[in-house]
Amino acid sequence: MIQITLPDGSVRSFKKDVTPYEVAVDISAGFARNVISAKFNDTVVETTTPLTTDGSLTLYTFKDDAGKKAFWHSSAHVLAQALEELYPGVKLWVGPAIDNGFYYDVDLGEGTISEKDFKSIENKMIEIARGKHDFKLREVSKADALSYYKGKNDYKVDLIENLEDGTISFCDHSTFTDLCRGGHIPNTGIIKAVKILSVAGAYYKGDENNKQLTRVYGVSFPKQKELTEYLHLLEEAKKRDHRKLGKELELFAFSKKVGQGLPLWLPKGAALRERLENFLKAAQKKAGYEMVVTPHIGQKELYETSGHYAKYGADSFQPITTPSEGEEFLLKPMNCPHHCEIYNVKPFSYKELPKRYAEFGTVYRYEQSGELHGLTRVRGFTQDDAHIFCTPDQLDSEFKAVIDLVLYVFGSLGFEDFTAQVSLRDPENPDKYIGSDENWEKAEKAILNAAIDKKLNYVVETGEAAFYGPKLDFMVKDALGRQWQLGTIQVDYNLPERFDLTYKGSDNEMHRPVMIHRAPFGSMERFIAILLEHTGGNFPLWLMPEQVIIISISEKYEKYAEKVLVSLENDEIRALTDNRNETVGKKIREAEMQKFPYMIIVGEQEEKDNTVTVRQHGGEDLGTISVEDFSKIVRDKVNKSLKTFI
Repeated sequence: MIQITLPDGSVRSFKKDVTPYEVAVDISAGFARNVISAKFNDTVVETTTPLTTDGSLTLYTFKDDAGKKAFWHSSAHVLAQALEELYPGVKLWVGPAIDNGFYYDVDLGEGTISEKDFKSIENKMIEIARGKHDFKLREVSKADALSYYKGKNDYKVDLIENLEDGTISFCDHSTFTDLCRGGHIPNTGIIKAVKILSVAGAYYKGDENNKQLTRVYGVSFPKQKELTEYLHLLEEAKKRDHRKLGKELELFAFSKKVGQGLPLWLPKGAALRERLENFLKAAQKKAGYEMVVTPHIGQKELYETSGHYAKYGADSFQPITTPSEGEEFLLKPMNCPHHCEIYNVKPFSYKELPKRYAEFGTVYRYEQSGELHGLTRVRGFTQDDAHIFCTPDQLDSEFKAVIDLVLYVFGSLGFEDFTAQVSLRDPENPDKYIGSDENWEKAEKAILNAAIDKKLNYVVETGEAAFYGPKLDFMVKDALGRQWQLGTIQVDYNLPERFDLTYKGSDNEMHRPVMIHRAPFGSMERFIAILLEHTGGNFPLWLMPEQVIIISISEKYEKYAEKVLVSLENDEIRALTDNRNETVGKKIREAEMQKFPYMIIVGEQEEKDNTVTVRQHGGEDLGTISVEDFSKIVRDKVNKSLKTFI
């Protein structure tokens, strides 16, 4: 007999070789019908995998992220089989599950796939799925794996040549076999609804010097109703696409002459950014931060010292050479090395710590052109960066204070549904990280304790740490239920060592400070993109570039409109007048499209009574009221939406 521990802490006894599915049946037959994946002792297993030792078992349905991953990974296999049957001679490369579905990269030779082909691919996938073919994982030797693909698929051969013997497995279903590590649903019959979403080019191994393959994106569900709901959300997402809204609201633009991935902020967008910056600067000032400014470039040696060049050099812009022999600079990929050098300008004692340096610093990363996407993936972006240098005894309180700041930012901007993710290093891949085991253990313990003490809803993700330290990331759900990583806090014992940062302790000895990296927004570009899509362009009132537009029904009332404008501006309400020679109806329609929170219409009666007629975005009429009463409505709504940071 073996002892199986379930997530609720209960322990059940089973005969050796019991499968996760049989454990699910023992819990509930109804529950078992929905179980599609499992994890045993932190390893993903099939629902048919025999369990031979005591251990912890987690069972997943499609409602769980891990269940969706298995479902979509299995669907990628079905897609691959469909492509092989529809496009003879196609060569498969890789086909993983992604956050919202799956894709498969394939070499079609001289063939092509376009939108007109999507339906036939979907039909073929459903035909295969209805066969209810079991997914069967089997281990194979490296020699057998190479023999299977040799002469048929060089992409798979290349993959296998980089794998260790004893770690290779194939997955079979129907007449199809693929190289695979595992994590499948029981059979294809669970897949009831499929949609091919798009095709794109994807360079082999992500290298633009290699051949461009065809990437086929899809999504699948266990019920047709769920696919219908998802497609509706996709339509909503198109309406909220930040690239579309950014153009319509005249916030930002891109120019081929300036360069890919380098956004240009237009006046309204620049005002929006400035308002966000001032909002955070005010909170940071209360929290004891000091603003600093660092250059956009630094000597290559700086980033070699920090370790960034070794880790990110390949993804950075190439070094800038100068007329001086051997002198090389890099466009700044990170702000932290510069802040370390600011700390090093003068000696500190323990009485002067913590030091909190903040900067809206622009950094540069050479992202592949195929990965650029509006403001969410760019080559030049501004981080709301800060670095706290503190004593080990101050680490706990400083880390918790940063959590409070992040929660204040989220609360003021309407992000209320989020999960904290404690990102730890992968103990199986120590070469990915710098620093001693002792320092990593101290840093990871500090983050876990803070998450518990602040009563955060958190999950632990192994292998997601930064190369220099563990971190606390905030995973936020937007209005469409999509999850985004916003805000990060990281504990770092390593950069202080690399830059030889010290302070004099109470014992008159020199000690090493601990470093906290934090960015509540993450990057201004990505944050604004996500905020645009979350709000559909209807930002919180305090953040709107313009809060009110004043529309006069004819030129006779333009002077009164100007008088109202001055009154609102005196109350620090952002307003403008629309005096164009257009109909009132057209002005109102265009103001709606520009998402002005309030429209004020003025004419003969309003001028006579010193009032305004107010229309709210969305069509609701607030009636005719005094200018003073309207100003109070706006101020009260601003104060309600903008939280107070203590």
